[in-house]
Amino acid sequence: MTAMAEMLPHADNKVTLDFQKKDKWGMLTLQIDCRWRENEDKIVPDAITQAQEMMENAGIRVVAAYDNHQNPGLAIHEMGTARMGRDPKTPVLNGFNQIHSCKNVFVTDGASMSSSACQNPSLTYMAMTARAADFAVKELKRMNL
Repeated sequence: MTAMAEMLPHADNKVTLDFQKKDKWGMLTLQIDCRWRENEDKIVPDAITQAQEMMENAGIRVVAAYDNHQNPGLAIHEMGTARMGRDPKTPVLNGFNQIHSCKNVFVTDGASMSSSACQNPSLTYMAMTARAADFAVKELKRMNL
């Protein structure tokens, strides 16, 4: 059994390009800079306790329970690297997932979301993509893109 929980958003968590390291296709790799904090450190022992209780209540004898303390990003849906907002000085995207500084680019994955619950966010991504595509088509017809 495993548990997954939300990692709270923090402005100093970031993803940047690593100009020193490239992948096997010659593309720059990402440098992910984030860490577990107090909230996440408190969730883990609680999740372990609740998992043990569920198993024992189901009649299963718990032999081992542990925290493998994975690094952030190994078992989650990364989000928040291109956040959405009205002020072009701070967030990257507008309300239609369009880059403020580059009107013909739309980002419709989890990058626009600063947080999510633990369920799979794919349907939300699909809805955001449909909304952004509808907006882009309308803007193209108006000759704004």
